[in-house]
Amino acid sequence: MKTRRLTLAAVGILASAGLITGCSTADDAGPSASPSSGQSAATSSSQPASESGSASESASGGGHGHMDHKMDGGPAPEGIAEAASPAHPVGSEVTLTADHMPGMDGATATITGAFDTTTYSVDYTPTTGGEPVKDHKWVVHEELQDTGDAPLQVGDTAVMEAEHMAGMKGAEATVASVTDETVYMVDYTADGMTMTNHKWVVESEIQPKG
Repeated sequence: MKTRRLTLAAVGILASAGLITGCSTADDAGPSASPSSGQSAATSSSQPASESGSASESASGGGHGHMDHKMDGGPAPEGIAEAASPAHPVGSEVTLTADHMPGMDGATATITGAFDTTTYSVDYTPTTGGEPVKDHKWVVHEELQDTGDAPLQVGDTAVMEAEHMAGMKGAEATVASVTDETVYMVDYTADGMTMTNHKWVVESEIQPKG
């Protein structure tokens, strides 16, 4: 009888030890799992923000912006006729009212060329890929391939020779609008960037400097 009591006591002690060990294991696992879960949550929540920022930065570089448009526009295209008596002769200082690019509207500009031709705004998809460009201002008749002398009409298509921005040359353009206003090349500075022989600004986008 005494032996039986000793055996039961030993079993009770062992059972208590097992329960204590089990509680210790569970308690130990809790704190170690919690930081791991927190780290995973932080990682997963921060990742989309990083990806979103990259997309935003990429989107802001696109379009008709300073970083896309050549800072030096180069000479006028061959065959374009100089304007005989432009409202703003070469060398004139004017104020731009165009908003083709950030900082352009209200900027002071110097006329570097004035021409008589047909000028178009166009829609096109860059040869370098990316989103289609809508209503790009401007492309002159002499910057289009195999168009002859007659002006194009809205909806007509032609391949561009213009290289104002990456992906323009060789792209097929659809005419969105047409004007026969005098068209100008200009030098101007905006947002800390100096643009020379910028192509193009039409008569209605220029005011005499006040």
